[in-house]
Formats: sequence, C-alpha cells, structure tokens
Amino acid sequence: MKPIPRDIIPLFDSPESDGKYKIEKETFDGEEFDVIFRKGNPGITIEQVHEMRARGEDVDAKSILPPFRPRTYRATEVAPHITCMQEQAVVMRDGVTIYADIYLPEGEPGPFPLIISWGPYGKRPREGQDTWKAMGVPPGTFSNMAKFESSDPAFWCRNGYAIANVDPRGVGHSEGDVHLWGPKDGQDGYDFIEWAAQQSWCNGRCALYGNSGVAMVQWRIAAEQPPHLACFAAWEGTGDIYRESLCLGGIPSIYYEYWITRSIAASNYVEDNASMLAANPLMNKFWESKIPNWRNIKAPAYVCCGMCHPCHLRGSLEGFRRIRSPKKWIRIHREHEWPDSVIPENLEDLKRFYDRYLKDIRNGWEMTPKVRLDVMDAYEYDFKRQRPENEFPLARTQYKKLYLDASDCSLNEAPVQAESELVYDAKEDTASFVYKFTEETEISGYMKLHIFLEARDYDNMDIMTWVTKYKEDGTYVPLRLMGIEHRGTYSFYRASHRELDPKWSTDFQPVQAHRKVEPMTPGEVYECEIEILASSRIWHKGEELHVELTGHHVGCGQPNPPQPLVWDNEGRHVIHTGGKYESYLQVPVVPPRYTSGEFKYWD
Repeated sequence: MKPIPRDIIPLFDSPESDGKYKIEKETFDGEEFDVIFRKGNPGITIEQVHEMRARGEDVDAKSILPPFRPRTYRATEVAPHITCMQEQAVVMRDGVTIYADIYLPEGEPGPFPLIISWGPYGKRPREGQDTWKAMGVPPGTFSNMAKFESSDPAFWCRNGYAIANVDPRGVGHSEGDVHLWGPKDGQDGYDFIEWAAQQSWCNGRCALYGNSGVAMVQWRIAAEQPPHLACFAAWEGTGDIYRESLCLGGIPSIYYEYWITRSIAASNYVEDNASMLAANPLMNKFWESKIPNWRNIKAPAYVCCGMCHPCHLRGSLEGFRRIRSPKKWIRIHREHEWPDSVIPENLEDLKRFYDRYLKDIRNGWEMTPKVRLDVMDAYEYDFKRQRPENEFPLARTQYKKLYLDASDCSLNEAPVQAESELVYDAKEDTASFVYKFTEETEISGYMKLHIFLEARDYDNMDIMTWVTKYKEDGTYVPLRLMGIEHRGTYSFYRASHRELDPKWSTDFQPVQAHRKVEPMTPGEVYECEIEILASSRIWHKGEELHVELTGHHVGCGQPNPPQPLVWDNEGRHVIHTGGKYESYLQVPVVPPRYTSGEFKYWD
C-alpha cells in the first residue's frame, strides 16, 4: 500500500525538528500514544495584513491574531447598545487560562441566557478583514462582532441573549496546546459552561451554537454533560474524524486537517492529525477518542444537515440518530451551511428553540416536526421542501435491490442469472450501470453497493462511487447549489479495508472497521459492501439512475469538496455480476403516504 507522500504534504518524520514538532505521551482508554504536535502559526498582525494586501497576496482570516487588549467597551452604536467584555480570562481544571469575548445587551435587565461559540478560528476575525465574508452570503449580512461560523451578537443581543466568542486552549492568546476535535475540547467546554453559569450576567442557562468546525466541538462538549448546558444547536458538524474527514473509505484525505493545523493562529503547538494518520493509519483508541460518546448526549438538540455539502452530512445524521436526547430535532436541507445559517426564517426558527430552552418561553416549539426533509429534484428545484417526518431513516422505507448486469451495464429489479464481468482501467475509465424508472419514485435515506470485485493486476482497489440522475433523452441532470453543480450522493472505498465494524454497521449502512489491511490476491474475487452517503431525491417516470464507479477522483463541483490524497490503484478493476456474483445497489424507496388510483399523496 502506498504511504502518504511527504513530498506533497510535509509530515512529521523525525523528532530532530528544531522545535517544529514535539511529542506528548497521552493515554486513551488505557493505551498510551505518542501524540504529534506541530508548532503553531503565531498569527499575523493587522500591519502584516496591510503589507500582504499591498503585494496582492491573499489573507487567511483564520491566521489573524489581534493584539491582546483586555477591556470593556461599547461594541456598537446602533440601539439597543451592546457591551463587550473583551479577553475575559477563564481557568480550566488543569490551570490553563483561555480567553473569551462576552457580548451583553446594554440597558436591559439581566441576567441573560448565554450562547457559546467554541472553535479554533479566532474570536475576532473582523480585525484584519474589510468585511466579514462567507460564500453565498451577501456582504453586510454579518456584523463585525460575529465569529466565523458562529452566532452574531448583533442579532442575539438585541433579542435578550449574551454571546461568548471563545478562543479554545492554545488558540490566539489562550494558553496551552491546541487539541483538535477530541476529549480535551469536551472537558474544557464543560469547564467554561460551568464558569459562565456562575457569572452575575448569566441566568444559569447556557447553549452551544455554530456550524462546521464550531459545530463539531458541540458533540464533544455535550457528551461531557455539563449541568448548565440547557440545549445546543449543531448546524452541520463532522462526528467521526477518521471516517468522515481524514480517511474516506480507507483512502487518506488529509488536506483539511493539514490546512487547519497550519492556518489557525496558535500561540504554542497544534495537534497534528495529518501526521498522526501517517503514524496511525488504522482505527485505534486514539481515533476512537475523537468519536463523540453519542449515548452520553441528552440535552435538547437542534441539528442541521446539508445534503449538498457532504463534509458534514454523515456526522450530522450520525449525531441525530445516535444521541440519547429525548428532545431532538433535525432539519435536512439542500442549502450550503453558510447561507443556511442566516436565512431569516432559519434564524427565527433557531430563536424559537432557544427561547423555549434558555428562557422557558412556552412558544409551542415542541410542535415542531422531529425531522424536516428536503426531497430534491433537479438543478435548484425541490420535489418537497421541509416535509415533516418523525424519524430518519424514514420508518416507511422499502429497501429495494437493483441488480447489476455487467453484460449490458444495466440495473435490474430481478436477480441476474448469467455471470458476466466488466473490466475497466482503474486510472482512466468509469464503469456505469443504468436503471430506468417506470413510475415516479422517491429515494430518501441510505444506499449501499453490495458488489463482487477483483483486482486483476494489483493487491488493492480504491473506488469512488456516484449515484447520478439523467433525463429520458440521456441528458445529465445535476443538482445546483449557489450556482455550482453537484452530481449527487457518492462514496469512497478502499477494498483492502473491506472488513465491516459490527458496532456501527446495519443492513442499510455498512461501516468499515479500518482495523486491518487485507491485501487482495490478483485474480481472486471478493464480496464487498460500500456505504454511500445518505440523500433524498425524486426520480420521475422515464428518468434514469446511474451508479458510476471509477478508480480516480471525479470533481463533484460543490463547495469544499473532500478529496482523497493517496489513490492506490494499478491496472484493471473487474466487477463481477450475475449467478453466484449477486451484485446489487440497495436503494431506500419511500412510498407516498397515501395512494388512490392515480392520486399520490406525498406530503
């Protein structure tokens, strides 16, 4: 198997690094590990920002480090006024001090409920930016008080809430080393919540909010069960870092973690997850420590999941399904997380949730459907928008097998009797199997590909699988997000990691264990199950579903696409179908709630 190429991405390979790296001994579930830390980016000043811009260079706002300036000041001149207590020091259980900016409504009777934004991107990104920017969001939407991917004090303080923008351990001027997406975030978040609840300006009820990296830490903090965590809103957040970010289907994908480690302004060292993957390529107790303890999460939860932004799709659904919160809701939508978080109706919806659990306002929030689902169609069009459901995957789902036939590249409702094979070049070609719908069909939930594979010339197969839509005349039909085409749901898969994990796997969602490497013997056929990301889409009569397989990366077009780094393929891939090689695509067909003759009731 190919190692991660260090000439492409510099990774730790020697302790003789002149302070660039360090090793810390840490224990996870009784097992000791050498945890690799990389010297952090010390951050850039506003003067350096001006110099860079004068040279025409791009400025990464996450690298900006404003000067340390503890003070209390009026944050805005727009009534009602907002007071900011800047660089408030909070001491963690091990004596490390971190800093937060606290925004309070001015001139209103307190104390206030507190919304906490906890993430590694810096608590004052405005210092160095002309305006707060995010893809798909018009300039001026965010105030200059907003932390990246977090709550905006300009909105929430005006509605009677306090806001805490926190620099976690090691970020900015906070002491210690940065620990990314693990137990330390959870423990520190617990300590911060319990500190905040005792302050005179807080009413004792705290919440978490944020999307992407600011949502990911919420799972870890909520799992620690701080007594004063009243509720949380994880709007798009990865759960299992190994499976969902670093090692997609077993294929190393370290760009994101590599970028985070090197971009955030950190005063000391940053946990180097990319180097840790090179040193620990298989699932172990270190990587397990970064999977949230879902069963411990019991606070009221409002989860969001964007189906066209799959960086956080899997983790958001895993979180919603697995947490033990008796009060939990999810909104499964097609929008990108940044515009979704500031669409007025969504902000007002979140406010109702917070009003209920932070202010105890009996506003009927409990009447909100547990699941609200966008069923997508084509381009910008949805078949159904925010359809109320009780659970996900839907209880009325009928799992249907579409059998692959390599002789004519078709998908069939009945098992294929005759054996055949399809051979394609792993680095050049794409294999495609087609099913034509004879009636309008909704597919919502988890797909899987049960397939018989042969590596004819090598000891491994890396595969990217797509499920795409075509019109009856053969015209490709993408989805479209912010004007960018999105192909549809997909997966990555490394066949030498084909063992499944019984703890996480179900019949509709096979989950790889990643605990051992099992090289393929050239010429031998292997039975494999491939997990495909959840989706929701309608196919009309005459339209075609294509399942496409390739051994190289295919750009999907959506913002922030994940991309494996180390493809490990040589020669020919072979797909076996028919007879004893019963290969099939399992799809979650959701019938209408009610039918009468030609009438179908989908709502």
